Amino acid sequence: MLQPLRAVLQRSVHRSCCRTLSLSAQSYNAGRKGLVLGVYENNKEDESVLLTKAGDTFDNVVSGKLRDQLTRSGPSLKKGKTRIFYGLHEEFPSVAVVGLGKPSAGVNQQELWNESKENIRTAVSVGCRQMQDMEIERVEVDPCGDALAAAEGAVLGLFEYDELKSKKKKKVSAQLYGSQDLDAWQKGVSYAEGQNLARYLMESPANYITPSKFAEILHQKIGALGSSIKAFTRSKSWIEEQQMGAFLSVTKGSDEPPVFLEIHYTGSRDPNDSPLVFVGKGVTFDSGGISLKPSSGMDAMRADMGGAATVCSAILTAATLKLPINLIGLAPLCENMPSGRATKPGDVVKAKNGKTIQVDNTDAEGRLLLADALCYAHNFNARAIVNAATLTGAIDVALGSAATGVFTNSSWLWNHLQEASIVTGDRVWRMPLFDHYTKQVTESALADINNIGKYSRSGGACTAAAFLKQFVTIPHWAHLDIAGVMSNKDEVPYLRKGMSGRPTRTLVEFADRLSKDQKPT
Repeated sequence: MLQPLRAVLQRSVHRSCCRTLSLSAQSYNAGRKGLVLGVYENNKEDESVLLTKAGDTFDNVVSGKLRDQLTRSGPSLKKGKTRIFYGLHEEFPSVAVVGLGKPSAGVNQQELWNESKENIRTAVSVGCRQMQDMEIERVEVDPCGDALAAAEGAVLGLFEYDELKSKKKKKVSAQLYGSQDLDAWQKGVSYAEGQNLARYLMESPANYITPSKFAEILHQKIGALGSSIKAFTRSKSWIEEQQMGAFLSVTKGSDEPPVFLEIHYTGSRDPNDSPLVFVGKGVTFDSGGISLKPSSGMDAMRADMGGAATVCSAILTAATLKLPINLIGLAPLCENMPSGRATKPGDVVKAKNGKTIQVDNTDAEGRLLLADALCYAHNFNARAIVNAATLTGAIDVALGSAATGVFTNSSWLWNHLQEASIVTGDRVWRMPLFDHYTKQVTESALADINNIGKYSRSGGACTAAAFLKQFVTIPHWAHLDIAGVMSNKDEVPYLRKGMSGRPTRTLVEFADRLSKDQKPT
């Protein structure tokens, strides 16, 4: 009996010591600051350490110890890789050095993004997450030559939806290391927080984010931004007065009342300047209706309001940044559910513009509510209308998660969207809007148009865009199909697994560019 008892006592002491050490480590890190610094990848024949400007400054403060440790610890850091050093500086007990790739990186015409910015976002996110894992609460971040991209990497990389979990990730406050580039850093924080709001809305369960709750959250956020931005929550009776029969047909199967959310941001010096109108699909849960989806993966359909989440978040970000442009956001919000009241395949409904629609598939519902919202958008003398929607699985088949599919009748709009996406790294790709596809939705047995293409398995993203085009009369319109970029597994390294909030930052950058280009051509 003596030996087993001794073993038990030893294990008990060991566990006690481990707990003490763990608590000591936590208390050691509590209130302490971490530092994330960048280092470039050197040439094979050059063994010197190539630090950023901020890295050089820190190395001088610690009398060259950082370079010495980097040289001793192994070969040149590859991009996205990191090393942690301890005890170099009293104020920063832990220093993460992250690989930024080649210093010559820039716009990559093959990849259609700014490679340097993407490298910075990725590297900074890795460093900040390591600090978070070490339960360090405050982290200062090297601007790495582009404070905006560094801020995006930090704030996007640290986000994780754990609101409903008992055990949560340590909250980490990231700030700029040094006082230069503070404006660019803060702009990057605003861009990333906008995308994180969209991620939060998309990730939240559908019983937490109903149409009414979505609108309530946006009202709360808008209330803190001043008088330049206002929101209006339109009820079912208003939707009926507007004769939005297509939108109402989607809502019939649910017990949750529909909401039409309208956001107005007046940033231009002239409040009468024609606005840019964003329209977002807001299906807070999509079961498919009577055309019921398979159960596997249906939980992800809580994010079928990604269009509404991204456009609303983009407008809030524009208001935060005080962009000099007038913006209007329109979000038809509802659930698509099966019940005895639900729309049936073969039913015919009438849109706001008087066109009749044969609904042959109730799971092609997003285009129905967008049809009425696009008609309503024409009331505002818009400079341009841009809608975003997790509209088709077909765009995921075509492009995967590499880029948002864009269908547009305006090369002016397309150029601005593409230029914006090169800056943000959240890419877009132009898709065809041929009459070839229009013919497939305008040949309908019972109505003016059909909500699915005549050849349902062919060109599904293109026929969906052709359907929307039937409700657009202005010369500058773009439809963004964001179904392929709705979620992130590991494709975007500075986003954790989950709903992505893409392409919020591209929409903000796009609005910023349009604010400086007053003449569509």
